[in-house]
Amino acid sequence: MSERLEDIATAMVSGGKGLLAADESSGTIKKRFDVIGVESTADNRRDYREMMFRASDAMSKYISGVILYDETIRQKAADGTPLVDIIKAAGSIPGIKVDLGAKPLAGFPGDTITEGLDGLRERLAEYYKLGARFAKWRAVIDIDTGKGVPSTNSIASNTHALARYAALCQEAGIVPIVEPEVLMDGAHSIDTCYDVTKATLVKLYDELYAARVVLGGSILKPNMVISGKKSGKTDSPEEIAEKTIKLFREVVPAAVPGIAFLSGGQEDEEATANLNAINAIGPHPWKLTFSYGRALQAAPQKAWSGKASNIAAGQAAFTHRAHMNHLAALGKWQPALEKAA
Repeated sequence: MSERLEDIATAMVSGGKGLLAADESSGTIKKRFDVIGVESTADNRRDYREMMFRASDAMSKYISGVILYDETIRQKAADGTPLVDIIKAAGSIPGIKVDLGAKPLAGFPGDTITEGLDGLRERLAEYYKLGARFAKWRAVIDIDTGKGVPSTNSIASNTHALARYAALCQEAGIVPIVEPEVLMDGAHSIDTCYDVTKATLVKLYDELYAARVVLGGSILKPNMVISGKKSGKTDSPEEIAEKTIKLFREVVPAAVPGIAFLSGGQEDEEATANLNAINAIGPHPWKLTFSYGRALQAAPQKAWSGKASNIAAGQAAFTHRAHMNHLAALGKWQPALEKAA
């Protein structure tokens, strides 16, 4: 495997493969485990993730890389094999979440700023030694137009932090995934999402240029252009695809090798259908694939439910969702394929 940033970034998005976001913080994975009645212990978290990493069909055919949490990149499987080695053996690339979460932005109620730049250079050097070849940093942009959220300062602060993070990653030989997530939780329209996402991405690429980030060795992880959950409106995959691609063609440089969408709380099949619609109206200057957490994991979590006897069922559920999203990344998914499974 080449260590050139451009080659790693290309491998992360090629052939219809996408990323498994398995980087839930301890708090988030506890919430997920509470739903299936599993205690969130280090061993249970390891067993659950090991189940996915050992799903050889999914990992070798459909998953290009895995975003890990600090605990997971250091963990060994039940048989003593480092989890990173299991990921690599499947031909997948280990990655790491390096931000320390979104905190309130002082002076701007409703806005957040992602922290974690202090000491990042040293942490990246350690993660590189542990096997990580890409990293992820998530900026959170909420929409609440009545309250003036997001502020111009929030977009500027968060995109500047993303650019500083990306430059440090590339210095360390690690591909940065830049994730400016415009949340879909609000009551806003699809057009408001378009405008806020556009303002965010325009500022993001200004900052990345200013920080001398090599775009060919980076991946964008954005939201789709979609109506807020509280708006009461469900957009068709075709409308989401049309608006998302129109926006990206205006603001995302062709030098970026790939765009790996976040699912942002969409239901499993919804996230797949929308990704498929986006690829169906190609060709595009970048590869468009997935970097899904919940939309890949909700089904296997439920099937597994913490029982060793359910590992095969959990792996089958994970492989199915990975396969469906792989087809969507190629624009070849159809709803009938879900029923067949």
